[in-house]
Amino acid sequence: MSNTDIVLTAMHEFFELKDVTALDRYWAEPYTQHNPRVDNGLDGLRKFVPTLGEVSWKPARTVEQGDLVITHSRVLGMYPQPMVIVDIYRLENGRIVEHWDVLQPDVPASETVSGNPMI
Repeated sequence: MSNTDIVLTAMHEFFELKDVTALDRYWAEPYTQHNPRVDNGLDGLRKFVPTLGEVSWKPARTVEQGDLVITHSRVLGMYPQPMVIVDIYRLENGRIVEHWDVLQPDVPASETVSGNPMI
């Protein structure tokens, strides 16, 4: 399984299906979290997921380079408005051990200056 396959499967099972046992299959300690809303360690993720509503995570594109996987996604249900999120995951030995993200509200193409969609 490629690092990209691991990340896509892990995120679907954990965030969309809310299967906390996915942490045991796809993440490893020490886990470093760079999102300001979530604590370091797998316990930080265990505490964060129950605070989410119905989440829909739809990756539009992925990039894999060495131990890094980047996803560019549209996320519904995690925030009051739809969001476009770029997530960066670092893996070691087939497990996610670090995460960064950049988020912004999804703006319809009809409302962007360029007329281009964000995803």
